Amino acid sequence: QVQLVESGGGLVQPGGSLRLSCAASGITFSRYSMSWYRQAPGKERELVAAIINPGSRTNYADSVKGRFTISRDNAVNTVYLRMNSLKPEDTAVYYCNARWPYGLDDYWGQGTQVTVSS
Repeated sequence: QVQLVESGGGLVQPGGSLRLSCAASGITFSRYSMSWYRQAPGKERELVAAIINPGSRTNYADSVKGRFTISRDNAVNTVYLRMNSLKPEDTAVYYCNARWPYGLDDYWGQGTQVTVSS
């Protein structure tokens, strides 16, 4: 059974930082492409950042470049999203995604709320 469990969300003031974590189980984690998406109220889900296998190339949405960093620790089957200089427009539910690069396997976490407000 595949599980992706996000944590680390919360309320933070503008300019603050958070680190999201996504712990995976039930997959060969190191071989999967891992991504973070977000969905704000009334908006479509959008890609925030990804580590794409093979090759571990990283990709970021223009809106977060220079502020967010995606990383992974294959030893503990976890992907992270470090978010700095947070803005109110970063407020959303953040979802972890695991995608098998050679087929159709695609898994989602339950999401974690990030609220940026003073």
